[in-house]
Order: sequence, then C-alpha cells, then structure tokens
Amino acid sequence: MAPKLSDSVEELRAAGNQSFRNGQYAEASALYERALRLLQARGSADPEEESVLYSNRAACYLKDGNCTDCIKDCTSALALVPFSIKPLLRRASAYEALEKYTLAYVDYKTVLQIDNSVASALEGINRITRALMDSLGPEWRLKLPPIPVVPVSAQKRWNSLPSENHKETPKNKSKETTKSRVPSAGDVERAKVLKEEGNELVKKGNHKKAIEKYSESLLFSSLESATYSNRALCHLVLKQYKEAVKDCTEALRLDGKNVKAFYRRAQAYKALKDYKSSLADISSLLQIEPRNGPAQKLRQEVNQNMN
Repeated sequence: MAPKLSDSVEELRAAGNQSFRNGQYAEASALYERALRLLQARGSADPEEESVLYSNRAACYLKDGNCTDCIKDCTSALALVPFSIKPLLRRASAYEALEKYTLAYVDYKTVLQIDNSVASALEGINRITRALMDSLGPEWRLKLPPIPVVPVSAQKRWNSLPSENHKETPKNKSKETTKSRVPSAGDVERAKVLKEEGNELVKKGNHKKAIEKYSESLLFSSLESATYSNRALCHLVLKQYKEAVKDCTEALRLDGKNVKAFYRRAQAYKALKDYKSSLADISSLLQIEPRNGPAQKLRQEVNQNMN
C-alpha cells in the first residue's frame, strides 16, 4: 500500500513527477491537480510554482492525447509566468497535433526568440513550415498571427536557470536533423531561399534573426558550407564564440578551402584566447590565399597578444 502523502505542494509535485516518469500520466495529472488546489487554497501568491504545476499537468494531457486541456493549462502557465519555454513547447505540440499550424508556428518561433538553439523548436519549425507551405502556398508568412516580441528579461531568466531545467530542450544537441538523408530538390531550393533571407537580415544588422533563418535553411539542407560560415559570422557579432567555432568547423568539414570559415574561426579562437588554434587557422588560410590582407593583419594581432 502506497504511503499517504502529507499536505505538501512540494511532495505532491515530486510524486507527480515520479508517476509521470513511470508513464502513469492520469495519476500524475491527479497529483498535480491536488497540488494546485492546495496552493490556491493557501491564498499565497507563488506564480512560479503554480505555473510549473499547470505546465506539468499539461504534459500529462499531451501524453494522453488531450490536446484541448493541454492548451488550456499551458495558457494558464504562461499567464502566470510569460515566455516560459516548456509550456510554449507543449502548447505548440498540441496545436500541431490539432493541425492549428499557424498557432504552433507562433509558439515555436517565440521559443526560438528566447533560445535559438532549442532543438525541438527548430525541428517543429521545420515541420510546420513544410505544412504551411503546402496548405497556404508561397504567401503563407502573410497569413500568420502576430509573433510576440520576447523581452530581454525573459531571455536572461531562461539563460540563468540551472542546467536541469534545460533537459527538455538541450542546447548542445545537434540542431540540424537532415544530415542523415539526402535533401530533395525542393528542400535544396527552400534552403537557398531561407539562406538568402538570412543574408538580407545580416545586411540590415539583424544578426539574431539571421541565425534563425540560417538554422531553418540547414533543416532543409545541411550540405552547404557557406550557410554554416554565414551563421558563424552572426555568432561572432553576438560574441557567441564557441558557437562560431562549431559552425566554422562544420563549414570546413564540407569545404576544406572555405576561406571565410578559416578566418572566422581564427577570430573566434582569438576572442577565446586560444591563440595557437587561431594561428593555425590563419596559416591554413594563407596557404590558400597568401595575399589575404585581413588574415595577415589578424596574424599580427594574435602574435602581439601572445607576446
């Protein structure tokens, strides 16, 4: 016989989490509901705790295919703590299951404003974009509801959370899921269009949005070296040096003579104070283009930093 739970919100939530892990979604939902009732009966404002409980119960509903109640609970969670990633992702999944693709797209895009490396949101955008192109045609973007602008405070709050809160949306997971298959001609064409949209955003100085476009492009086709080196440039501007190194490395895997990738990775290594690696990339670049002026200047700067 299971031990009787005390009237503790924390214990009820922990028990709900355990039931969820065991695949007992109805039982977990009931435990989260008890915790919610108890929390609300106290009359003390704890929006963070209440939001988590709504979001957790929404996850149970989603697992059981109850998309309507999942959406309601996610909306309640977001009313308490706006721009929380988990309820946004769960609501997007529910909208997608109900074929409400425009609403799903808005939620996935909102997540990517908060953290543009969330793998499940990138994959969701890939699926939804295909569905919207098929159902609404080339002008599908004009038929979307407004996408909310995420305040910087929400981004900072997410980035400051402990790592266990990121488990559902791993930041370091590979973002491109098409590497294992050969893209179709249609995929390649869509990838080119999205890359060009990214290039236009770079010209306008909107590097964060450009990263999203390049990431979408890579979901359709991850075989073009320039898309990675272009995204690396955006990471450099945003001082995301480790991400820039990763993108340049991928670009060079596809094209070992990508001069821009060598130069940008050298810049990123310099910023990370890995001067030896920076000089190695500059040397490789100068073997391809011996008279490359910016590379020669960068080599002088790195050598000065080493002295």
